[in-house]
Amino acid sequence: MEYKKIGNKYIVRLNIGEDIVETLKTFCTEQQITLGWVQGIGAVDKANLGFFQVETKEYYTKDFTGDYEVTSLLGNVTTKDGEVYLHLHITLSDEEYKTYGGHLNSAIISVTGEIVIEAIEGTVERQMDEEIGINLFKFN
Repeated sequence: MEYKKIGNKYIVRLNIGEDIVETLKTFCTEQQITLGWVQGIGAVDKANLGFFQVETKEYYTKDFTGDYEVTSLLGNVTTKDGEVYLHLHITLSDEEYKTYGGHLNSAIISVTGEIVIEAIEGTVERQMDEEIGINLFKFN
């Protein structure tokens, strides 16, 4: 991974073999980014995506292996229990131009990842909402 900081934005290049989620979480921790936005594009050859089913309050996951373009990576940086917490969604496209998307659990870069993180001053913590079943923004 390499990066350049311009103002409150970090232009990040992920390299072959790096996991998007793990690498960005480590990067945000090292740079002390506790609140921000993430967006990016690139290519991966392995990914694990989740889909939250409201009725059961469970994430169902699916593995994807092969050549995929990352047509959109979007998400945010917050904290949970005082540690960096990434909430990322991704859209992948295969060689037939079919797209797949969902909550990003992991994805391994196969060519490159071009990511922009916009740091926001401050912190927003997350807390599990038992009624809904996910970690929501906590404002109090």
